[in-house]
Amino acid sequence: MMQQDNTNNTAIAGDLEILLSDILNVPVLRSGKKIGSLNDLVIAETAKVPEVRSLYVTRSFGNPSLLIPWEYVHTLTGRGIEVTIGDPGQYEAEPAEDVILLRDYVLDKKVIDLEENEVEVVYDIRLILRNKKLYVTDVDTGKAARLRRLGFGFLAKILYSSADPEAEQMIPWTCIQPLPTNIGRFKGNVKLNILKDNLSEIHPVDLADILEEMDHDQRVMVFSSLDHEQATDTLEEIEPKVQREIISSLSTEKVVQLINDMTPGQAADILSVLPSAEAHVILDAMNAESARKVQAIINRQEEKVIHYTTQKILKFPPETTVEYVQNDYPRHARDKDVIMYIYVTDESDHLLGVIDLKELLQADDKALLRDVMVENVISLSTGSTLKEGAQEFGRYGFRALPVIDDENRLVGVIPYRDVMNLTHHFVE
Repeated sequence: MMQQDNTNNTAIAGDLEILLSDILNVPVLRSGKKIGSLNDLVIAETAKVPEVRSLYVTRSFGNPSLLIPWEYVHTLTGRGIEVTIGDPGQYEAEPAEDVILLRDYVLDKKVIDLEENEVEVVYDIRLILRNKKLYVTDVDTGKAARLRRLGFGFLAKILYSSADPEAEQMIPWTCIQPLPTNIGRFKGNVKLNILKDNLSEIHPVDLADILEEMDHDQRVMVFSSLDHEQATDTLEEIEPKVQREIISSLSTEKVVQLINDMTPGQAADILSVLPSAEAHVILDAMNAESARKVQAIINRQEEKVIHYTTQKILKFPPETTVEYVQNDYPRHARDKDVIMYIYVTDESDHLLGVIDLKELLQADDKALLRDVMVENVISLSTGSTLKEGAQEFGRYGFRALPVIDDENRLVGVIPYRDVMNLTHHFVE
């Protein structure tokens, strides 16, 4: 049994959020001198999320490992962990057979669905410090986490911004089945299970991502177990191909129940991914007035954007100076429908680039438009539908999109407000 340490054991204070990858293998310090490296964390299942109880510290030159109770942690950063213990020899020990090691038993293990089929792999783990205690809150199965796990953390920072949905794919620990208490150290491949009882706690966006990774039978089984409200919210977040597969596997009555809880615009988005014959079966089973509204939106979504474009735009040759456009901007913009973008075209109206108004105002007066324009222009074609236009606006967040023909000639521009108003407008 360890002797009680008489050293000051004031634990770290304040709130902290940190990833396991940030602290694994960092030096563990006593009075500023390294006594080993963090190998793992000993956790215990408490309430809804596990709590870190000890540090498992390995040492070089064959020295015995240390188990240091969490209460002796003074500071915790990605550069090192300072502990307030006396003689390290008092803490020489190996983890007991019945303790759970976070790195060993969770990291790199599989997140599986209700039928024991693999869905994701845990590449990182999020920990949060609250009231001087460190808790495990989420497992990360994202692409950035995978790169960090492979030792390419620097590459993850370059490829994925914090706002990128692929950077993090967190699954809350509350949606993870408790680990067995009779777990043998270093034995077996412990899998984490998404519990049916906890599916309601997963955000529809996250649940949609999980369903998209499953095979057809698995996702239908899980989707069918959702309550009505969550099924409706989740269906709206699933990609069209998977939407089509799920809806085709449900009874018409079940689909109508889901559709009736959606707005006409949302229902039209769902039904428009189905073959026409299947969509009409569902529409025939709906309330006549609701079906009429949804059908009107579907019909409108299939209209071509070319019919709604405007040619009242700001368009200049590439040799035009920034100063020329800036100085007489009020006159150039008069009576124009789209004034937040400047389109750069050649003498044959081929689209060469686009400039955001803000970028124009920040550019050097003497610069030519060809020097400040963005050449890789996101655009629609003359054959694009209003639905495809809405999808592009949703993907990129632009306020207007140019429409080009097969020879890259600018035939007009369609504003965001026009597409969104048209695709979600229905007859009263």
